[in-house]
Amino acid sequence: MLLAFISGFLISISLILALGPQNVFVLRQGLLRSHVFASCLVCSISDALLIAAGVLGVGLFITQIEGLAVWMSIGAAIFLIFYGCLRIKSALNPKGLEVDDSESKDLWPTMLAGLAFTYLNPHVYVDTLLLIGGASSSYTGDDKLMFGIGAATASFVFFFSLGYGAKSLSPVLNNPESWKIIDLLIAGIMFTVAGILLFPYLN
Repeated sequence: MLLAFISGFLISISLILALGPQNVFVLRQGLLRSHVFASCLVCSISDALLIAAGVLGVGLFITQIEGLAVWMSIGAAIFLIFYGCLRIKSALNPKGLEVDDSESKDLWPTMLAGLAFTYLNPHVYVDTLLLIGGASSSYTGDDKLMFGIGAATASFVFFFSLGYGAKSLSPVLNNPESWKIIDLLIAGIMFTVAGILLFPYLN
């Protein structure tokens, strides 16, 4: 079960690490010290709900169709490899994170913005419902549960670390060379997880 938890955690964290709308939103709130807890909580819970839907819904659907789990795992691996290549491309032309120091919003508009950055982003559905859900089809019973918990835990760990660590990380995040290293690390993780997904079908 521990291996399933770690696998879910690594797959989820490798997808979340890529600079996207959610991450920029949480970083901005952290740098402005504005509704940090609420921003992190909204994004974390939203991700956890989508991950649960992927693991329990899409994962269950996949196990009922013979051969589909294999193709979903292969598809997930291909997607990870493709996304890893995009990270390498980004590393070749790194850019720092630019944050607008405009006036902070009230709580509810901030939370609605967090929901919008999550649910209006098509990529989040690919990550959670299809990619994580497809990867979970390799597990059954308690292992599948631990895989989902690991994936959801990664969201909470990442967003809260990002939000509350943003102020101290601002000099690093504004440095293009730092994002070059981050992108290369993301690519390495994605390639590794893709290899793990493909390995059972290479024999």
